[in-house]
Amino acid sequence: MIYPDLELQIPDELGRVHFVGIGGSGMSGIARMMHQAGVAVTGSDRSANYSTDALVELGIPVAIGHDAANVGEADTLVVTGALWTDNPEYQRALASGLPVLHRSQALAWLARSARVVSVAGAHGKTTSTGMVVTGLLGAGADPSFVNGGVIESLGVSSGTGSDDLFVIEADESDKSFLLYDTAVALITNVDPEHLDFYGSREAFMQAFVDFARGAREQIVISADDPGALEVLAALREQGGHAPVRTFGEAEHADVRIVEVDDSGPVRFAVEIDGERYDAQLSVYGRHNAVNAVGALAVLTGLGFEADAALQAIAAFGGTKRRFEFHADVNGVRVYDDYAHHPTEVAALLDSARAVVGDGRLIAIHQPHLYSRTRLFHREFAEVLERGADHTVVLAVDGAREDPVPEVTGALVSDDFRDADRVAYVPEWEDAAAYLARFARPGDVMVTMSCGTVYRIIPQVVAALRDRFELEAR
Repeated sequence: MIYPDLELQIPDELGRVHFVGIGGSGMSGIARMMHQAGVAVTGSDRSANYSTDALVELGIPVAIGHDAANVGEADTLVVTGALWTDNPEYQRALASGLPVLHRSQALAWLARSARVVSVAGAHGKTTSTGMVVTGLLGAGADPSFVNGGVIESLGVSSGTGSDDLFVIEADESDKSFLLYDTAVALITNVDPEHLDFYGSREAFMQAFVDFARGAREQIVISADDPGALEVLAALREQGGHAPVRTFGEAEHADVRIVEVDDSGPVRFAVEIDGERYDAQLSVYGRHNAVNAVGALAVLTGLGFEADAALQAIAAFGGTKRRFEFHADVNGVRVYDDYAHHPTEVAALLDSARAVVGDGRLIAIHQPHLYSRTRLFHREFAEVLERGADHTVVLAVDGAREDPVPEVTGALVSDDFRDADRVAYVPEWEDAAAYLARFARPGDVMVTMSCGTVYRIIPQVVAALRDRFELEAR
């Protein structure tokens, strides 16, 4: 993994820019915006996807597969943090003395003269960023933005606007959220993770304190989350920070949820300064009501009227890989989600319950990273057993990490109290066949991981169709 050098002076002029790993949602968004700004952009990725296809349609050359020759005549290299250091294009840039920017530094360059709204947190930041962007657009603003996922209603993860506002999903995993000249900081929650990078819980928490202290105009922070409250207490103890607005269900929240109905697309009421406002979102889950009022706190803090801002946020239709519907095969509905932490999995399963009806909720869990699986396998088992009717656990997606032989998906399945509620099926072909045999009309299946699990969906859908077609003969 490549971490950003927080002390690096980013050049004013980048020249021709080559993106290594251009197909990621964040990387593709930054590349698109640089192209729109008149920068000559090229890129490469290990495989094609909808993002690389869209970039090619814009006229951006994208090479599939990594090769030193792909760097070409580039003056600057931009890399994704998930890149292995032995990547030939990265090594070519180092040998040639080219400036190498982490993607967060490329984003900081794009936002260098803007009024930045930075959205950070262990969970919910992609959705919250999408809600802030949707709310601003609906309220009449025209912000630039880069989100970690494609905003469904817009069909893109980034956009260049005419206003001075620039909304960024800010990544805490490697301290890169400290790079931005943040005007407004939104902190959705603070759940210590990435301790392989930070080294300790204390260092992780301090990074969020530093992020909040860097906000020039306003800090918007959860009133419900214990980690966020810990950061808030440290801020108040140290003093010298921007004004704070809190949001959530807590009685002391400045922007407070007072009623929630999550039996369908979530409905809720919110109070601000003694005034009550009602809303119904297009998305499911109690957690999305909380995300919405966090976005509302940002917009009202920027001067937008609460009622108009809330109506604009309510139009948010979700982001790709956030409980995204894929198929209905004979009444078996298949969804996909990015959830990869126990807290996210619990929230996802709670939301999914609203659409299951009389069927069963079947979770397809791909553990992501050996380090995360080792740390959280008990917690994953607990939330999966509590929230799903049945769980299929796949092999670990190690991503950037070297394999750890003793860390497998069986760590999760073995922690279930009821062995009949879980199956460890590491091979995808076997898992698809198992799911097709197990499913019945009315069931909801949901894949979950920030890894590659979404790629199993065509296999699952094909296996379901084969089964039901055979039964119909």
